[in-house]
Amino acid sequence: MNKLQQLFPQFEPNLIDELSAEGAIREAKAGEVIMRTGQYMKSTMLVLDGIIKVFRENEEGGEFLMYYIKPGEACALSIICAAKMEASEITAVAMEDTILLSIPLQYMDEWMSKYKTWYYFVLETYRNRFEEMLTLVDQVAFRNMDERLEFYLKRHAEVNQVRIVQLSHQQIADELNSSREVISRLLKKMEQRGMLKLHRNFIELLSIR
Repeated sequence: MNKLQQLFPQFEPNLIDELSAEGAIREAKAGEVIMRTGQYMKSTMLVLDGIIKVFRENEEGGEFLMYYIKPGEACALSIICAAKMEASEITAVAMEDTILLSIPLQYMDEWMSKYKTWYYFVLETYRNRFEEMLTLVDQVAFRNMDERLEFYLKRHAEVNQVRIVQLSHQQIADELNSSREVISRLLKKMEQRGMLKLHRNFIELLSIR
């Protein structure tokens, strides 16, 4: 309960009590798939610890990064899919060992009218993800690949609160829907400009913050 109060200080005490009583703790290891494309959701999840990556997949298995979910947040798309009883159109994977609180659909609906703080939390979750998606659309539609790469690295650093990106050039290329050769070339240029330093198994960010 103390963890819930720390992460969601805006919630009423009675809502915290119900979350503790009705929610189920779920632990996911780093790399574990939490939600798959085509899966039907009967609950939504609040992140208590760890980070979740949410992305779209194409038929060839390519990934398009949408957003990250951090402690104190929920997945807007899982809320929508659960509420409308529709299959998920996204995949969610734990970036690191993660602890979740699973909330059954029946309580999601009930709390919308019972607790104003839950109602506003859901609305705020929708709004934040919508704004994040607009930023992402702007990057894809109006930015060059070098600008998109810089934005991607900056967001990765901010979400994970690190200066070290432990992703291969191929993984970055997959998430930006590009090729490894293009990403490697752009990273080399960024290194020459003093923005980052390329190491054998990781990228060290210098001026990208």
